[in-house]
Amino acid sequence: MQIGWCTLSCRFNQEEGVGDTPDSYAYDGNRVRKWNVTTTNYGKSWAAGDIVSCLIDLDEGTITFCLNGQSLGTAFNNIKTGPGVAYFPAISLSFKESVAFNFGSRPLRYPFMEGYLPLQDPPTADLLKAHRLLGYIKNVLSVTIDAQEEKLLEKDSAAWRLHGEPTILITLAHIFNYFAPLMCKVYLVEDVLMNFLLGILEGGGSVDEHPLIQQLLDLFWLLMEANEGCPKLILSSIIPLMIHYLRLTTAILRHEKSRKYLLNNLTFDVLRSVVFFYIKTPLRVKEAGLEELIPTTWWPTHFDKEGKDEREPTDESSDERLRRRAYERGCQRLKKRIEVVEDLQVQILKLLLNNKDKTTGEASRYIFLNKFRKFLQENASNRGQHPTALCPPEYMVCFLHRLITAVRSCWDEGNRKSPSSLSSEDAYVPPQLFYNGKVDYFDLQRLGGLLSHLKKTLKDDLSSKANIVIDPAEIQAASMDDLDEDEESGAAQRPFGAAAMGGALARPSWLSSPTLGRANRFLSTAAVSLMTPRRPLSQPEKVKVRTLAVEQRTEEDIEGSHGNDGLLLGRPQEEPDQPITDKSLLEIIDGIVMMYNLSVHQQLGKMVVVADEVHEYAVALKDTEEKIARCPARRADILDELQKSQNVFAEKLNHLSRRLAWINATIYSKEKMLDVYWLLCVCIRTIEHADATGSLFAFTPEFYLNVAMNAYSALKNYFSPANGMEELPGN
Repeated sequence: MQIGWCTLSCRFNQEEGVGDTPDSYAYDGNRVRKWNVTTTNYGKSWAAGDIVSCLIDLDEGTITFCLNGQSLGTAFNNIKTGPGVAYFPAISLSFKESVAFNFGSRPLRYPFMEGYLPLQDPPTADLLKAHRLLGYIKNVLSVTIDAQEEKLLEKDSAAWRLHGEPTILITLAHIFNYFAPLMCKVYLVEDVLMNFLLGILEGGGSVDEHPLIQQLLDLFWLLMEANEGCPKLILSSIIPLMIHYLRLTTAILRHEKSRKYLLNNLTFDVLRSVVFFYIKTPLRVKEAGLEELIPTTWWPTHFDKEGKDEREPTDESSDERLRRRAYERGCQRLKKRIEVVEDLQVQILKLLLNNKDKTTGEASRYIFLNKFRKFLQENASNRGQHPTALCPPEYMVCFLHRLITAVRSCWDEGNRKSPSSLSSEDAYVPPQLFYNGKVDYFDLQRLGGLLSHLKKTLKDDLSSKANIVIDPAEIQAASMDDLDEDEESGAAQRPFGAAAMGGALARPSWLSSPTLGRANRFLSTAAVSLMTPRRPLSQPEKVKVRTLAVEQRTEEDIEGSHGNDGLLLGRPQEEPDQPITDKSLLEIIDGIVMMYNLSVHQQLGKMVVVADEVHEYAVALKDTEEKIARCPARRADILDELQKSQNVFAEKLNHLSRRLAWINATIYSKEKMLDVYWLLCVCIRTIEHADATGSLFAFTPEFYLNVAMNAYSALKNYFSPANGMEELPGN
């Protein structure tokens, strides 16, 4: 990526971008260079999420760049200026790279340097008007009317209620007639409203202690919705900033109508959903504040015969022990800071998993569940030969851990209300989810093969063991599907000319079309008939079940009602007839298992590289120190080179040890290890319950077996030496 300025005379192509032509100037933070036909070193390395400011001074003829508000110095002098020369912002991107520009339509994150202005002027007049009107609103909220004394009295604005004095409500409605149109502008929402909302939370305390935000949101929906959907525009504008202000996000999501609007329309697209739960691993230790949190660094200096780190070396000196303990205390400080953020993220998820908020339509949990399933489908269907990273694996890891914590909390809360149900410690996914058509697995492989094939060959077992009767139309559809596959494979093996042999007997082309194949697959899942397993039937009583699209499902389709078991239709005889938990939570856990299989395990393996680097540099440093000790005094040249290497290795280890502390706190902590262990237990119990059904075990998705094996591998290989398997329950 090269970003900077260019003139109209520049002509770019696939080979030449910004900075590759005479009248274009660029900064590349990936290669840490500046470009204007030729290239030289410049600036600092950038990372995803960084903000680059591009400053051009046409009076002095200079171009300067800033990274996260810090000037990188003048990059170019004596640029071409004069009549007929105009410069425009420009960028060259590689495949999969993306960037968001702000020319002044939103408040700048970092104040611009003196003498510079954004390309787009701020709406100064509207800003003054919005601040004045907001002041009126605050004044009205902080007064009450004394009817007897006929005067206004001051009160705490947090005590204001929507259903209060009608005079105040009418006054607010009049103010909002002028305020609402201004809030349709993104700049004003961010500069005026966001700062006001953040100011409410500035005093600290829990979000519950600030009900004024809820009252304001009530007002917005009541008085502004008619104004071009103004509350929706406000929430759309706030979303990019909510990621940086989790306490404000929590406060907004506590408002039911706002929460459901965000869930339905904004929060859960492919990537935006999980950004709220991501804790970014810092590449630059200084900017992350790790030097202050962990002033003393440490790394292993004792190795066993195999070259591995010794966890508790017997010959550790007192200085080494003090240094190690100081480092561990710093790691604990860092972990506590991170836990504050993680707790807020879990609170957000628990709000999204609320299944009691039905006053304004479908409960949040079922909106979340359907969006979550769609999210999994989009990522699962993207794992071909050339997959595109829809959701980066590092985001998935954080999302998985927060979701496990939130789901287990909801599960155990239900268990306290219904003690006869299972606790989350004993969680598993019942086998009927795998064959009753209620949960879509997006054509993912089953242990016994394709679903259409299994339903055809195991129809008698489904009928006898799970009271599921396959409609004859489904058998025919499955047979046609198989015929399509046979025809396609046969055509691939025959010479081209042979396809026309047989004249009138040649199979019509439409019969082998992909469209018909898809239709057959749809029919094969849509034509399942199920018997109610609660009473013996002399004649199979068929209940038509149609596999709904993810976004079409309702609470009844998931939880069931009036004898309908929802997701648990078709309980096999071997499956215990006891309450487990809310069926919606079972599907979320099923999604968590799928998510681990998609990319989480792969990412856990990647992050081990940092620990390996620490080990390699520690070994190299120790080897260098031993060489320095053996180096003869007369070889000052060699000693000088060795000491330079020693300084390089020590500096690198200082950086890596702090970065490793962050990774151990966010990815390889004991709590994260217990999450993976819990997931392993869920998979093992699920496989055991599925295995008890005999032949129906073939319907189990293959990824359950993969996750069981990979989770065990992760516990054994990835979490040590920070945490060992001996710390797991039962050891």
